[in-house]
Amino acid sequence: MNLPTPAVVAERSTHPIPRWALLLLCAAYVLPGLFGRDPWRNADLTAFGFIASIAQGHASWLQPAIAGIPAEGGLLPYWIGALGIKLLPFLEPSLAARIPFGLMLAAVLALAWYSCLHLARTEAAQPVAFAFGGEAHAVDYARAMADGCLLALIASVGLLRLGHETTPEILQLLGITLFVYSLAALPFRTWKARAAMLTALPVLATSGAPAVALALALGALWLCHRSTYEDARKFLPWILAAMALAALVAWPMHGWAWRLRGSGRSVLDWLRLIGWFCWPAWPLAAWSLWRWRSHLMRRHISVPLLAALVPLLCSLLMGADDRALLLALPPLAVLASFALPTFQRSASALLDWFSVFFFSAGAIFLWLYYSALQLGWPAKFLSNVRRLAQGYEPQFGLLSFVLAVLGSLAWIWLVRWRTARHRHAIWKSLALPAGGVALAWLLAMTLGLHPLDYARSNKPLVDRIAAHLPAEVDCIAAPALPLPTLAALEFQGHWTVDATREFNATQCSFGMLAQGEATPAAPSGWHVLGVVRRPTDRFGTYLVLARDR
Repeated sequence: MNLPTPAVVAERSTHPIPRWALLLLCAAYVLPGLFGRDPWRNADLTAFGFIASIAQGHASWLQPAIAGIPAEGGLLPYWIGALGIKLLPFLEPSLAARIPFGLMLAAVLALAWYSCLHLARTEAAQPVAFAFGGEAHAVDYARAMADGCLLALIASVGLLRLGHETTPEILQLLGITLFVYSLAALPFRTWKARAAMLTALPVLATSGAPAVALALALGALWLCHRSTYEDARKFLPWILAAMALAALVAWPMHGWAWRLRGSGRSVLDWLRLIGWFCWPAWPLAAWSLWRWRSHLMRRHISVPLLAALVPLLCSLLMGADDRALLLALPPLAVLASFALPTFQRSASALLDWFSVFFFSAGAIFLWLYYSALQLGWPAKFLSNVRRLAQGYEPQFGLLSFVLAVLGSLAWIWLVRWRTARHRHAIWKSLALPAGGVALAWLLAMTLGLHPLDYARSNKPLVDRIAAHLPAEVDCIAAPALPLPTLAALEFQGHWTVDATREFNATQCSFGMLAQGEATPAAPSGWHVLGVVRRPTDRFGTYLVLARDR
């Protein structure tokens, strides 16, 4: 039974974004943050520590470890990062490890685009046919919808920082996007869909998300079983094969060694997290579900809805975990794109004006801070930096400055272009939000990269610790220290660290002990060489210790 579609799209509304502009936007989003920085705490630095332990021979490929503490969860992300270091020995190790994850983020953007393209090509997703012609052509409509999906994903606030880290969640993000692509491309690219499914579930299972892989597979089995597409019903054995392959490869790679970690946060905290983390995809996705409510079992709605519900539920069960919620962003972006042909003009204008005001104000704010660091004006901004980051010395980079200027000019051009042309394009509502997020990230990773790196890296802490230690250090005993600090000691300080034994059981001549707000006190048989603190931390100190002679 053919149900009426809520999409009313004229031919003139399906102008695609110029490919060169779309590629430049993706490059401005993916490339900043890859270069010129240290691994940031906490998860970014921890993941790099496990990667470097393999690449530098401190631990085996089957058991990456930081200071003797083994990794939990799947090994595949650490293997990929270690291979990056092995294959690019001429690059700094953290950069070499980061490049494969940057390629994964680019693949996520591309797969989301193609997923939406194939879903929008299905018969149930097509717009209303006009009585006298002039409606959108199927292929043009699908491409315009795919452009809107990509813009929605880039505009998602939660992807901005977590998507540029070197963590297992990036590989999980690629896995779930491959899953959506597999079901979306099934009627049009049969063998590509099969290969994507056989890859997606094992990737999820071997990167620390076996429960997500299992839940997605069960949902896909149900969707394909009840589908009216003959090819979808023939896809059932391939889903079962992907499940079996995921289970088979996950066991030797510790894929099932996962824990349901909770934070004790409430459902209200989870809703608040969704409110900003998934903006602006979630309100558009909710509008899609409402406008297409009579089509909920159609594949262009049911496929992204399934892929979004699983990580949303996982995030809730894990106590409003943002890293689990990250996996919901690509399917939410696909859902959000189907709101565009039904969007009200007034809502579109409101989103445009909000984006222009918010991101332009943010850009001016970043430029003022940069002016304060380089020129000393405004003085208030400079005093804030000095107060929050003790010991920070500004640096000027010509390339960063030029890129920031070009990005700012591109934003001005985008605002003018958006308001002057293509006013009828269905993706118009997301052009400014996506461009604004890309601008904010570009400016943060050019104008603000050096102070951000100073604030979020553990290198300043390592430098302060090194000032209290001699040139020759046999090893450092560091029981109960957090993993990011241990990773910094091992792979930024280049010290041998033992975190598996207490002070009275270790053979190390030096040690470190974390202190909260209590008065620092050295354990028996040790004396304090110094008390250090990260320059941007207001609380928490570390004792640098030496064994009594």
